[in-house]
Amino acid sequence: MASRHIARSIVLQSLYEWDFYQKKPEIFSVLERNMQEFGGGFDEQDFARSLTKGIIDNLEKLDSVIETSAPERPIDQLSIIDRNVLRIGLFELLYEDTSQVPPKVAINEAIELAKSFGGPSSGKFVNGVLGAIYNEMPHEEEIKPTT
Repeated sequence: MASRHIARSIVLQSLYEWDFYQKKPEIFSVLERNMQEFGGGFDEQDFARSLTKGIIDNLEKLDSVIETSAPERPIDQLSIIDRNVLRIGLFELLYEDTSQVPPKVAINEAIELAKSFGGPSSGKFVNGVLGAIYNEMPHEEEIKPTT
């Protein structure tokens, strides 16, 4: 399993615990404990910390986009897993450098997390929401060389 996938899995588990206990204890202490317990010294710890910080720093914006994109399922009524998988995928989709995390990778990773940790329809739900958001995003036109 790739190190960044492990990092995303640990971030998801940490966000789940933090969210389940009404945002207590402090997320970074949960993340550090989980990296030690589940990561076994993997080499993407800085990525996991950066991803977690980005999500926490942009939580209100991320949740607002999720609520707008899935109005039939209010954020507080989503399962904790689906809510946090969407936060991870959406953060990577909107804020990460696309040369480091291309949009399709962000979406596919979120779908895999949803399938692994969520319910039977979580993968399809995450795919639908993130796919709709991606389709609404402005995309740079591909410049094709003229011959």
